Amino acid sequence: MLPSLPVLGASACGALVVFAMRRWPWLRLPAIAVLFACWASLHALHRMAARLPSVWEGTDMVLTGRVADLPRRRGADVSFLFQPLPRAGEPRLRGPVRLTWYRAHETPAPCETWRFSARLRRPRGVVNPGGNDAERVALMKNIVATGYVRASAESTRVASGHCVDGWRDAIGQRMDGMLGERGARVLKALAIGDTRGLDAADWDVARATGTSHLIAISGFHVGVAAGGGVLVARGLYLLLPWLATRLPRRIAQAVLAWGVACAYGMLAGMGLPTVRTLLMVAVLVIAAATRRRAGGLSLLALALMAVLVVDPLAVLSAGFWLSFAGVAFLMACTAPAAGGWRGWLAALLRTQAVMSLALLPMSLWLFGSASLVSFAANLVAAPLVSFMVIPLTLVGCVCLPVAELASLPLRAALWIVERLWDMLAPMAAWPAAQLALPDAGPLPTLFATAGAAWVFAPRGVPLRGFALLCFLPLLCPPRVAPAHGAFRAWVLDVGQGLAVVLRTRTHTLVYDTGPGFGAGHDAGAGIVLPSVTALGIAPVDVLVVSHGDNDHAGGARAVQRRYPSARVWAGEPGRLPLPSAACAGAPPWSWDGVRFRFIPVPPPVSGKIKANDRSCVLAVEGQGGRLLLTGDIGAAAEARMAAGDLVSPLPTVTTLAHHGSRHSSSAAWLRKVRPAFTVAGAGWRNRFGHPHPLVIDRHAAIGAQVYDTARSGAVRIDVPSHGPPQVSREWRRPHGRYWRE
Repeated sequence: MLPSLPVLGASACGALVVFAMRRWPWLRLPAIAVLFACWASLHALHRMAARLPSVWEGTDMVLTGRVADLPRRRGADVSFLFQPLPRAGEPRLRGPVRLTWYRAHETPAPCETWRFSARLRRPRGVVNPGGNDAERVALMKNIVATGYVRASAESTRVASGHCVDGWRDAIGQRMDGMLGERGARVLKALAIGDTRGLDAADWDVARATGTSHLIAISGFHVGVAAGGGVLVARGLYLLLPWLATRLPRRIAQAVLAWGVACAYGMLAGMGLPTVRTLLMVAVLVIAAATRRRAGGLSLLALALMAVLVVDPLAVLSAGFWLSFAGVAFLMACTAPAAGGWRGWLAALLRTQAVMSLALLPMSLWLFGSASLVSFAANLVAAPLVSFMVIPLTLVGCVCLPVAELASLPLRAALWIVERLWDMLAPMAAWPAAQLALPDAGPLPTLFATAGAAWVFAPRGVPLRGFALLCFLPLLCPPRVAPAHGAFRAWVLDVGQGLAVVLRTRTHTLVYDTGPGFGAGHDAGAGIVLPSVTALGIAPVDVLVVSHGDNDHAGGARAVQRRYPSARVWAGEPGRLPLPSAACAGAPPWSWDGVRFRFIPVPPPVSGKIKANDRSCVLAVEGQGGRLLLTGDIGAAAEARMAAGDLVSPLPTVTTLAHHGSRHSSSAAWLRKVRPAFTVAGAGWRNRFGHPHPLVIDRHAAIGAQVYDTARSGAVRIDVPSHGPPQVSREWRRPHGRYWRE
């Protein structure tokens, strides 16, 4: 939560806490909490110091290292985690880097050693309302730099190698050959944590039905594997009773369970839920070996402390909170099943109810959405996956050296998964399958979580039904709408592209949707829609796509798919993959005292009009100011625009045409428009050099400041009904989190 880290204070505070614990024993528990905070600060300081030095950013460097994890190919491009090795004459990096190899002629295999010529930069991501925080993830995973492989003769394979990731990849390839890449995609995710075969549609189904925790290997799956180790141990002792004279069965089955769980955890990629379960199993093994009793919340607390000692920055992960909170709720709110099938069914229903309701507030806070059909979906999916699909898949993986033995359990598991998916896909398409709410903040989330615990409290706790009222602040967060005649706009941080969300009192307009990234991923689904949800301004009434270039229209399909009733205007309707009307000649309209009109851009007298100059130029005029959304128009198009359409008595704000290209925002055009300030949608250290220094100088000459989303993150512009327009918030500045730069 700190905006900056205490460089010397962490160590001094830790020493002071140790002294306080010895001097005043009654301060022991608060002192331990402070000590863990100091420990986390020291870890964060170390990882921030390990990042790529700023002077090395943007320079080509030769690196020799090992390919870690499982490389992911998207079309012609490959991204992978690369662990540099110390070599004489090469830069010494203090952690792994995330590399992308564009138009790669081959896919590096896990464990291979390669030499690359790469261009790196410090971890940096886009910052938006409701968006993911890539810099936080990089800190959590200790990624010290990101970059791309340069086209060079230096890109060569040095040596092959063997490691766990190589075994995972080999198992995945065998499963692909046996079941087909499409058929094996879910089984690979369950067996080895390989989610590369899952596309955006698969994840949409999993999120909408609340079954993502089943696809990503959960702690319960590791527990099932450990249970398999227990069964193997019992079988050995039944076949060889004399083993009991050498080692008690209880200790043997605990050790074998731990070994099987560790093997499965390594193949699964050692995610946080896996590590948590392994630590809990380790506590049970130690308890069995020392003939002590362990269980309940104390077991979970020991696992929690172990995680925080080894890696205190795990708290930056959403999985940390969901994993430990889910298990804690299950332990605290579920009772042992009564005898008979009725007792078993009642326990199953209560368990699913606890998980569905108790984790709902946390899911809304962390992801902005939660599934409303998760109870019904998991009631069927959780037992099938945990007790049938997982055991069959693991047995098949063990038998892979003999294809005939592996085929039967793997195909049986595939058949169950396909039937399960046939059930989940229609459920995900239900109109109310997924709940998306505005960001309410941490306090309403804590209040609602406490209410969930109250609901499932033991009988005798008073007013349990009234606990549902604790959800109201989360479901109905306060929102201040613009006044009549006023409006508010957010220029989103989409990298090298443009996306603007505009809100009047009761209507929402989206102008451009940012770029598409390939393989079904785009800024519309990943940035625009989460921002609209987090800001509480859904639904979208009008979508304007200035022209057909990818950096403006890449996310249009995702926005239109979410809000099919939205009216779509476009500068180049023929280039869009969705029905739209031409903005040229479109009539003006008004919302809540705010007037919208497209400013015509006359074509040249001779010659072909450029695609950029076909951009829709939208003027939004409220009582207190005007906003011009300019797309990618160039200086020639600016010169052809009528002066009467550009000059206005209202204070004007603009987006920077063509992201700040030196061939746009001419001095003559700026003298007519006279913007009070301008916002550029540009990527950090983009290869075009946008916004160009000449353009910034032209704005400075008329007294206009230029904001850049690469440095500011998303920018919120308020145009009140009385008073001049102003920038009321920059999502990156001031630094709200110490890992952002």
